[in-house]
Amino acid sequence: MKPESGARPRKRRHYMMAMVLGTALSAFGQSAAQAAPTEAIQDISRYCTACWRNARLPADRWGDCTQEVFRRLLDRVPTEDWNRLLNGEGEERREFLRAIDAVKKRTQRDSRRNVNLVSIVPDSRDSDLRQRAVDREAVAQAADELLSDRQKQILQMSFEGWSVQDMADALALPAERVSDEKYKAIRKLRTHFCQEGCG
Repeated sequence: MKPESGARPRKRRHYMMAMVLGTALSAFGQSAAQAAPTEAIQDISRYCTACWRNARLPADRWGDCTQEVFRRLLDRVPTEDWNRLLNGEGEERREFLRAIDAVKKRTQRDSRRNVNLVSIVPDSRDSDLRQRAVDREAVAQAADELLSDRQKQILQMSFEGWSVQDMADALALPAERVSDEKYKAIRKLRTHFCQEGCG
């Protein structure tokens, strides 16, 4: 039996979060792992993912970035205080935001350095990959012109494998609204490309 489309990404996210946290906590022994509240860890991971997405960091780096934030938190903030990182304005929250900012900036610098290397040695072996990249660029450009910020965000999350319910939870919207915005976004893009192809 084939799993539901939303089941696999959710399972993968939970696995990734467990891997990230397990690696970070292993350096600090069992007592740190027991003190870290699971709900706070999940909230921190979701917050980090939203930050990486908003900063347009490469998706294949998100797990490493989140792991680095956890590593910094373990060095600087007691795990029993993690449930205060997203609520309030204390020193713990400032430390959390500094960790996110430092990781984001370092990753952006690394990405800029790597762009030059990639452009020097283009991969000409696979024209199919190049065509897909061209198609993705056309969709991204059309999305920038036609869709609202919310619709672009929902469509991007959908491409990344988020289920409608997960998106609704992350965006604090009713699932029906998320589904409606996703439908409208796809309809706008379809109409645009149909007119372009017919014209």
